[in-house]
Amino acid sequence: MSERSVRESPPGDHRAGFVALLGPPNAGKSTLLNRLLGEKLAIVSAKPQTTRSRILGILTLPQAQILLHDTPGLHESPSRLNTLMNASVIEAMRDCDVGVLLVDRAAGWTPIHDRLLADLRASRKPFVVAGTKSDLGDHRDFAWPPPTLAEGEQAASISALTGEGVPQLLDAIVAALPESPPLYPEEELTDRPLRWLCAELIREAVFECLDQELPYVMAVEVVQFDESGADRVVIHANLLVARESQKRIVVGAGGRTVKGIGMRSRRSLESLLGTRVRLELFVKVDPGWLKSTRRIHELGYR
Repeated sequence: MSERSVRESPPGDHRAGFVALLGPPNAGKSTLLNRLLGEKLAIVSAKPQTTRSRILGILTLPQAQILLHDTPGLHESPSRLNTLMNASVIEAMRDCDVGVLLVDRAAGWTPIHDRLLADLRASRKPFVVAGTKSDLGDHRDFAWPPPTLAEGEQAASISALTGEGVPQLLDAIVAALPESPPLYPEEELTDRPLRWLCAELIREAVFECLDQELPYVMAVEVVQFDESGADRVVIHANLLVARESQKRIVVGAGGRTVKGIGMRSRRSLESLLGTRVRLELFVKVDPGWLKSTRRIHELGYR
Protein backbone atom coordinates (compact mmCIF):
# COMPACT_ATOMS: atom_id res chain seq x y z
CA MET A 1 0.00 0.00 0.00
CA SER A 2 1.14 3.53 -0.64
CA GLU A 3 1.65 5.99 2.17
CA ARG A 4 -1.83 7.60 2.09
CA SER A 5 -2.19 8.69 5.71
CA VAL A 6 -1.70 12.35 4.79
CA ARG A 7 -3.91 14.64 6.82
CA GLU A 8 -7.21 15.60 5.24
CA SER A 9 -7.46 19.09 3.76
CA PRO A 10 -10.62 21.17 4.10
CA PRO A 11 -13.29 20.40 1.45
CA GLY A 12 -12.52 22.15 -1.82
CA ASP A 13 -8.89 22.77 -0.86
CA HIS A 14 -7.47 20.38 -3.45
CA ARG A 15 -3.77 20.61 -4.27
CA ALA A 16 -1.74 19.27 -7.17
CA GLY A 17 1.70 19.80 -8.62
CA PHE A 18 5.07 18.40 -9.61
CA VAL A 19 7.57 17.25 -7.00
CA ALA A 20 11.21 16.66 -7.98
CA LEU A 21 13.12 13.99 -6.04
CA LEU A 22 16.71 15.23 -6.12
CA GLY A 23 20.08 14.09 -4.82
CA PRO A 24 23.36 12.38 -5.69
CA PRO A 25 23.49 8.75 -6.87
CA ASN A 26 22.22 6.13 -4.41
CA ALA A 27 20.45 8.63 -2.14
CA GLY A 28 17.26 6.53 -2.20
CA LYS A 29 15.15 8.47 -4.72
CA SER A 30 13.80 5.47 -6.62
CA THR A 31 13.12 3.51 -3.43
CA LEU A 32 11.15 6.45 -2.05
CA LEU A 33 9.17 6.80 -5.28
CA ASN A 34 8.18 3.13 -5.15
CA ARG A 35 7.27 3.44 -1.47
CA LEU A 36 5.04 6.44 -2.04
CA LEU A 37 3.26 4.86 -5.00
CA GLY A 38 2.89 1.43 -3.43
CA GLU A 39 4.05 0.05 -6.80
CA LYS A 40 7.41 -0.83 -8.29
CA LEU A 41 7.73 1.82 -10.96
CA ALA A 42 11.43 2.69 -10.78
CA ILE A 43 14.12 0.02 -10.91
CA VAL A 44 16.38 -0.26 -7.89
CA SER A 45 19.91 -1.59 -7.58
CA ALA A 46 22.63 -1.52 -4.96
CA LYS A 47 24.88 -0.08 -7.68
CA PRO A 48 24.86 3.74 -7.92
CA GLN A 49 23.55 5.63 -10.93
CA THR A 50 21.00 3.01 -11.97
CA THR A 51 18.33 5.59 -12.87
CA ARG A 52 18.93 7.15 -16.29
CA SER A 53 15.74 9.10 -16.90
CA ARG A 54 13.16 11.24 -15.25
CA ILE A 55 10.27 8.96 -14.29
CA LEU A 56 6.87 10.42 -13.47
CA GLY A 57 4.91 8.66 -10.75
CA ILE A 58 1.35 9.84 -10.13
CA LEU A 59 0.08 9.58 -6.54
CA THR A 60 -3.60 10.49 -6.27
CA LEU A 61 -4.90 11.14 -2.75
CA PRO A 62 -8.39 12.30 -1.69
CA GLN A 63 -7.36 15.95 -1.46
CA ALA A 64 -4.13 16.06 -3.47
CA GLN A 65 -2.42 14.72 -6.57
CA ILE A 66 1.35 14.51 -6.24
CA LEU A 67 3.27 14.19 -9.51
CA LEU A 68 6.60 12.73 -8.44
CA HIS A 69 9.60 13.03 -10.72
CA ASP A 70 12.30 10.50 -9.86
CA THR A 71 15.56 11.81 -11.33
CA PRO A 72 19.04 10.43 -12.01
CA GLY A 73 21.64 11.16 -9.36
CA LEU A 74 23.42 14.43 -10.11
CA HIS A 75 27.11 13.70 -10.64
CA GLU A 76 30.20 14.81 -12.52
CA SER A 77 30.90 13.07 -15.83
CA PRO A 78 31.88 14.20 -19.34
CA SER A 79 30.06 11.41 -21.23
CA ARG A 80 27.15 12.23 -23.54
CA LEU A 81 24.70 10.01 -21.64
CA ASN A 82 25.64 11.40 -18.24
CA THR A 83 25.50 14.98 -19.51
CA LEU A 84 21.94 14.35 -20.69
CA MET A 85 21.09 12.72 -17.36
CA ASN A 86 22.35 15.77 -15.45
CA ALA A 87 20.36 18.03 -17.77
CA SER A 88 17.20 16.06 -16.93
CA VAL A 89 17.84 16.72 -13.22
CA ILE A 90 18.12 20.46 -13.79
CA GLU A 91 15.01 20.42 -15.96
CA ALA A 92 13.01 18.57 -13.29
CA MET A 93 14.10 21.08 -10.65
CA ARG A 94 13.23 23.99 -12.94
CA ASP A 95 9.76 22.61 -13.71
CA CYS A 96 8.76 21.42 -10.24
CA ASP A 97 6.45 23.08 -7.73
CA VAL A 98 8.19 21.47 -4.73
CA GLY A 99 11.67 20.01 -4.36
CA VAL A 100 12.68 17.10 -2.12
CA LEU A 101 16.44 16.93 -1.59
CA LEU A 102 17.45 13.45 -0.43
CA VAL A 103 20.47 12.85 1.79
CA ASP A 104 21.72 9.35 2.54
CA ARG A 105 22.39 9.75 6.25
CA ALA A 106 24.90 6.90 6.18
CA ALA A 107 26.93 8.74 3.52
CA GLY A 108 26.42 12.30 4.77
CA TRP A 109 26.27 15.70 3.10
CA THR A 110 28.24 16.13 -0.15
CA PRO A 111 29.18 18.97 -2.52
CA ILE A 112 26.33 17.81 -4.77
CA HIS A 113 23.93 18.64 -1.93
CA ASP A 114 25.48 22.10 -1.64
CA ARG A 115 24.89 22.69 -5.35
CA LEU A 116 21.29 21.44 -5.32
CA LEU A 117 20.46 23.33 -2.13
CA ALA A 118 21.82 26.56 -3.64
CA ASP A 119 19.74 26.01 -6.79
CA LEU A 120 16.59 25.31 -4.78
CA ARG A 121 17.11 28.44 -2.71
CA ALA A 122 17.69 30.50 -5.85
CA SER A 123 14.47 29.15 -7.39
CA ARG A 124 12.47 30.40 -4.38
CA LYS A 125 10.37 27.24 -4.57
CA PRO A 126 9.37 25.37 -1.41
CA PHE A 127 11.50 22.34 -0.63
CA VAL A 128 12.09 19.69 2.02
CA VAL A 129 15.44 18.07 2.85
CA ALA A 130 14.83 14.39 3.58
CA GLY A 131 17.38 12.24 5.37
CA THR A 132 16.99 8.70 4.04
CA LYS A 133 17.82 5.27 5.49
CA SER A 134 16.92 6.30 9.04
CA ASP A 135 16.51 2.60 9.85
CA LEU A 136 20.29 2.12 9.57
CA GLY A 137 22.46 2.68 12.63
CA ASP A 138 25.61 3.90 10.90
CA HIS A 139 25.08 7.61 10.30
CA ARG A 140 28.78 8.55 10.68
CA ASP A 141 27.95 11.16 13.31
CA PHE A 142 26.10 13.15 10.63
CA ALA A 143 24.11 15.85 12.46
CA TRP A 144 20.40 16.00 11.71
CA PRO A 145 18.89 18.35 10.67
CA PRO A 146 21.93 19.42 8.62
CA PRO A 147 23.49 22.55 10.13
CA THR A 148 23.68 24.10 6.65
CA LEU A 149 19.91 24.60 6.61
CA ALA A 150 18.62 28.06 7.38
CA GLU A 151 15.91 28.84 9.89
CA GLY A 152 12.50 27.87 8.52
CA GLU A 153 13.84 25.37 5.97
CA GLN A 154 12.18 22.00 6.50
CA ALA A 155 13.89 18.68 7.17
CA ALA A 156 12.47 15.18 7.58
CA SER A 157 14.03 11.88 8.61
CA ILE A 158 12.64 8.90 6.72
CA SER A 159 13.14 5.26 5.86
CA ALA A 160 11.70 4.28 2.49
CA LEU A 161 12.31 0.65 3.48
CA THR A 162 10.20 0.66 6.67
CA GLY A 163 8.01 3.69 6.00
CA GLU A 164 9.25 5.56 9.06
CA GLY A 165 8.68 9.30 8.65
CA VAL A 166 7.12 8.96 5.17
CA PRO A 167 3.60 10.12 6.18
CA GLN A 168 5.13 13.23 7.76
CA LEU A 169 7.10 13.90 4.58
CA LEU A 170 3.89 13.55 2.56
CA ASP A 171 2.19 16.07 4.84
CA ALA A 172 4.98 18.57 4.19
CA ILE A 173 4.84 18.03 0.43
CA VAL A 174 1.06 18.40 0.21
CA ALA A 175 1.11 21.55 2.32
CA ALA A 176 3.62 23.12 -0.11
CA LEU A 177 1.73 22.24 -3.31
CA PRO A 178 -0.35 24.90 -5.06
CA GLU A 179 -4.13 24.71 -4.99
CA SER A 180 -5.19 22.97 -8.19
CA PRO A 181 -7.58 20.32 -9.49
CA PRO A 182 -6.01 16.96 -10.45
CA LEU A 183 -3.79 17.18 -13.51
CA TYR A 184 -3.99 13.50 -14.54
CA PRO A 185 -6.80 10.91 -14.46
CA GLU A 186 -7.06 9.17 -11.09
CA GLU A 187 -6.28 5.71 -12.50
CA GLU A 188 -2.98 6.71 -14.14
CA LEU A 189 0.28 5.73 -12.45
CA THR A 190 2.85 7.13 -14.90
CA ASP A 191 3.20 8.73 -18.31
CA ARG A 192 5.73 6.13 -19.44
CA PRO A 193 4.58 3.45 -21.95
CA LEU A 194 4.41 -0.16 -20.80
CA ARG A 195 7.13 -1.37 -23.15
CA TRP A 196 9.55 1.20 -21.67
CA LEU A 197 8.77 -0.08 -18.16
CA CYS A 198 9.48 -3.60 -19.43
CA ALA A 199 12.84 -2.48 -20.84
CA GLU A 200 13.71 -0.99 -17.46
CA LEU A 201 12.94 -4.25 -15.63
CA ILE A 202 15.24 -6.08 -18.04
CA ARG A 203 17.92 -3.45 -17.40
CA GLU A 204 17.50 -4.01 -13.67
CA ALA A 205 18.30 -7.69 -14.22
CA VAL A 206 21.39 -6.63 -16.20
CA PHE A 207 22.61 -4.69 -13.15
CA GLU A 208 21.94 -7.67 -10.89
CA CYS A 209 23.63 -10.26 -13.11
CA LEU A 210 26.70 -8.40 -14.39
CA ASP A 211 29.61 -7.03 -12.38
CA GLN A 212 31.53 -3.79 -12.25
CA GLU A 213 31.19 -1.27 -15.09
CA LEU A 214 29.54 -3.33 -17.84
CA PRO A 215 25.89 -2.45 -16.97
CA TYR A 216 26.72 1.25 -17.33
CA VAL A 217 27.64 0.91 -21.00
CA MET A 218 24.60 -1.23 -21.83
CA ALA A 219 21.07 -0.35 -22.88
CA VAL A 220 17.88 -2.33 -23.42
CA GLU A 221 15.66 -1.90 -26.47
CA VAL A 222 12.30 -3.68 -26.67
CA VAL A 223 11.79 -4.39 -30.38
CA GLN A 224 8.62 -6.50 -30.11
CA PHE A 225 5.81 -6.29 -27.55
CA ASP A 226 2.93 -8.55 -28.55
CA GLU A 227 -0.14 -8.74 -26.33
CA SER A 228 -2.33 -10.52 -28.90
CA GLY A 229 -1.91 -13.98 -27.39
CA ALA A 230 -4.64 -15.33 -25.14
CA ASP A 231 -2.38 -16.53 -22.35
CA ARG A 232 0.93 -14.69 -22.62
CA VAL A 233 2.80 -11.58 -23.77
CA VAL A 234 5.68 -12.05 -26.19
CA ILE A 235 8.64 -9.70 -25.74
CA HIS A 236 11.77 -9.54 -27.87
CA ALA A 237 14.48 -7.22 -26.61
CA ASN A 238 18.03 -6.30 -27.56
CA LEU A 239 20.75 -5.95 -24.97
CA LEU A 240 22.98 -3.30 -26.51
CA VAL A 241 26.74 -3.24 -25.87
CA ALA A 242 29.47 -1.08 -27.35
CA ARG A 243 32.06 -3.72 -28.28
CA GLU A 244 32.28 -7.33 -29.42
CA SER A 245 34.32 -8.24 -26.33
CA GLN A 246 31.44 -7.00 -24.15
CA LYS A 247 28.98 -9.11 -26.14
CA ARG A 248 30.96 -12.25 -25.32
CA ILE A 249 30.80 -11.44 -21.61
CA VAL A 250 27.05 -10.77 -21.67
CA VAL A 251 26.31 -13.94 -23.61
CA GLY A 252 28.55 -15.99 -21.31
CA ALA A 253 29.82 -19.54 -21.75
CA GLY A 254 27.15 -21.55 -23.53
CA GLY A 255 24.79 -18.57 -23.26
CA ARG A 256 24.63 -18.99 -19.49
CA THR A 257 24.81 -15.30 -18.56
CA VAL A 258 22.17 -14.02 -20.96
CA LYS A 259 19.90 -16.91 -19.93
CA GLY A 260 20.28 -15.83 -16.30
CA ILE A 261 19.35 -12.26 -17.22
CA GLY A 262 16.30 -13.61 -19.05
CA MET A 263 15.14 -15.78 -16.16
CA ARG A 264 15.44 -12.95 -13.66
CA SER A 265 13.76 -10.49 -16.02
CA ARG A 266 10.85 -12.80 -16.78
CA ARG A 267 9.80 -13.01 -13.13
CA SER A 268 9.67 -9.23 -12.83
CA LEU A 269 7.87 -8.83 -16.15
CA GLU A 270 5.21 -11.37 -15.24
CA SER A 271 4.64 -9.57 -11.94
CA LEU A 272 4.26 -6.24 -13.76
CA LEU A 273 2.01 -7.54 -16.54
CA GLY A 274 0.01 -10.03 -14.50
CA THR A 275 0.37 -12.75 -17.12
CA ARG A 276 2.88 -15.25 -18.50
CA VAL A 277 5.70 -13.82 -20.59
CA ARG A 278 7.75 -15.37 -23.37
CA LEU A 279 10.94 -13.34 -23.37
CA GLU A 280 13.68 -13.56 -25.99
CA LEU A 281 16.88 -11.58 -25.48
CA PHE A 282 19.46 -10.84 -28.18
CA VAL A 283 22.86 -9.29 -27.46
CA LYS A 284 23.70 -6.71 -30.13
CA VAL A 285 26.76 -4.55 -30.68
CA ASP A 286 25.76 -0.90 -31.14
CA PRO A 287 29.00 1.08 -30.78
CA GLY A 288 27.40 4.48 -31.27
CA TRP A 289 24.52 4.44 -28.82
CA LEU A 290 26.47 6.06 -25.98
CA LYS A 291 27.69 8.88 -28.23
CA SER A 292 24.50 9.78 -30.10
CA THR A 293 21.96 12.09 -28.46
CA ARG A 294 19.34 10.94 -30.96
CA ARG A 295 19.97 7.27 -30.17
CA ILE A 296 19.93 7.89 -26.42
CA HIS A 297 16.55 9.61 -26.76
CA GLU A 298 15.25 6.78 -28.98
CA LEU A 299 16.00 4.39 -26.14
CA GLY A 300 13.85 6.47 -23.80
CA TYR A 301 16.63 8.03 -21.73
CA ARG A 302 15.46 11.60 -21.30
